Amino acid sequence: MADNKLQTGDQLPHFIMKDENHQPINISSRRGKFMVLYFYPKDDTSGCIKEACSFRDSFQDFVDAGALVYGVSNDNPTSHALFKAKYQLPFSLLSDTGGELRNLLGVPAEMFGLIPGRVTYIFDPEGRLIKVFKSLLSPEKHVKEALKVIGKWYG
Repeated sequence: MADNKLQTGDQLPHFIMKDENHQPINISSRRGKFMVLYFYPKDDTSGCIKEACSFRDSFQDFVDAGALVYGVSNDNPTSHALFKAKYQLPFSLLSDTGGELRNLLGVPAEMFGLIPGRVTYIFDPEGRLIKVFKSLLSPEKHVKEALKVIGKWYG
């Protein structure tokens, strides 16, 4: 279980994670746009496929709103590359293999600690947390909730 918990209004902490191409992504340098970090349990599993494809299908809406989208799981970059290619995902997948980012943000484990949590964090262009959405069993709702929140701030 996570020791920390990011609260609404808190600043996005500095971190660097590898993407599906084994390239380091410095999230701190991505200011100036809304950012959606969605944490999901595992590549290529049914709920995670639904969630990733929902973000894919709405990706242009995020781009139009000036938002970046990153999927995050404990899978390694090679697994992410296969998952991204298989479902033609237009956004980067970040590898949190040791769970450091999950712990830093306070993403809880689900189902008695057996499954990594499904949580979406939405940050404003200044890097402040504006919304946390948690729903393990309704993966498609994460996209709708993120767009609704960004629309309120952006629109």
